[in-house]
Amino acid sequence: MFSGLATLTPDPIVTLTRSDLRWQLVVVAAAVLLLSIAAGSFALFFARFKTRELTLLDFGAFCALYGVRMLINVSLFRSEFDFSGAFWEHANWCITAIIVLPIGMFAYQILPPVARRVLGVLLIIQAVFGIGGIAASFLGVNLSLLYHANSILVLGSFVVLGVFFAWRRVTVPAAERMPVPRELRVLLAGFLVWLAFIIFENLRGLGVIHGFPRSVEFVGFLIYVATLSYVTAFRTFATEERLLAINTELEIARQIQTSTLPQNVPELAGLEIAARYIPMSAVAGDFYDFLLIDKQRIGILIADVTGHGVPAALIAAMLKVSFAAQTVHADQPARVLDGLNRALCGKFEEYFVTAAYLYIDLGNGRAEYAGAAHPALMHVSGATGEVREYEENGLMLGMFPEARYAAVEIPIAPGDRCVLCTDGILEARTVAEEEYGKSRVAEVLRTQRAASAANAADAVLASVVKFSGYSAERTQHDDMTLLVVDFK
Repeated sequence: MFSGLATLTPDPIVTLTRSDLRWQLVVVAAAVLLLSIAAGSFALFFARFKTRELTLLDFGAFCALYGVRMLINVSLFRSEFDFSGAFWEHANWCITAIIVLPIGMFAYQILPPVARRVLGVLLIIQAVFGIGGIAASFLGVNLSLLYHANSILVLGSFVVLGVFFAWRRVTVPAAERMPVPRELRVLLAGFLVWLAFIIFENLRGLGVIHGFPRSVEFVGFLIYVATLSYVTAFRTFATEERLLAINTELEIARQIQTSTLPQNVPELAGLEIAARYIPMSAVAGDFYDFLLIDKQRIGILIADVTGHGVPAALIAAMLKVSFAAQTVHADQPARVLDGLNRALCGKFEEYFVTAAYLYIDLGNGRAEYAGAAHPALMHVSGATGEVREYEENGLMLGMFPEARYAAVEIPIAPGDRCVLCTDGILEARTVAEEEYGKSRVAEVLRTQRAASAANAADAVLASVVKFSGYSAERTQHDDMTLLVVDFK
């Protein structure tokens, strides 16, 4: 690819003068420096794997390949291994055939989108040629021919990119041009310095310049590596700062969302309510709330917004405001869901909400339930322990303005229990993708029939965690919310 290193490797030198030895030691030291930089870059990439800063990986690969190629072109290094000259020639060619790829990918990460399309095509061509060229070398194709073809391809790629940028500069008005990023300017300056050393080497090889018996191209390359290091560090630190800002904003969002949830469950004589809320991430799409009508009547809402994270949390916040406006008909579950659906429709397109609403009137000993594509309510008989499901479901909220909902009356008696949950509990999965399911929830509720609402809720969640194997290493797949209502 580049002069001095893109030629066939000469046979190992048996005898070295003191001057040659010193120079080769300098080259070896430079190669070791590059390999050390590559190792540090790889280590930093994997230590900061979540940031996905691919320039670290590209930079490390480029330095590693260049460093290895410098070593295998030093006779002092070759003399330590019992390999033939043909082996070193093929090793040199294999590196030359692919070394342009990591530096090309590095440039791909920082170039504007319009230039990425052109560079992407050139990289695909180079990758195909590199793989084919390596295969051809093992099939006996002359290496000199392959080197020349590679040089033509690389130089042609530079010409194409130069013509493209020149064309963009001429055809795109100055007001519409995107400013050149600082890291790209630094990278270009380093490359021009390296290019000057490459031109110098070519002129020296042609005999135009005299008095320099040894190749100094790697000095220009080290300068270029310094600019690459700067760009890589700049992008890595910028990514870290963005992640820190995002994490700070997520923490604020988590605090705000937590404040939208009930801080305490309502206390009514003859009723015990336990609520458990376990978000999958800092902010979640699950939601629950209460409408306390008087000392004997209460409405309970549980909802699940599709998706996770900030968008789902924002919709959940909208749901809280809309739910507070349903107080006037809180004793009519179907109307509550109708009102929520009308309030949410037209506010978003890619999301929807499943919900369930339970109205309880302790004075008259009755309860009504309505759902919107939500998991069924489970009713546990205090007398027999039988678990019955109520699934009076309409369409999900927020998508169909014409949707209508109906309610079903649930017979209640002292000692009965009603359970509402989101699908994060029912769909909790093992490593083998087996779901927890309704039957396991029902089994836990039967065994916990005599326990308090709080203990029963804790038992269900403990069973889910044990079944699925959720832990700090294997986090849950969805938000989990559970409401247990006991009639005393």
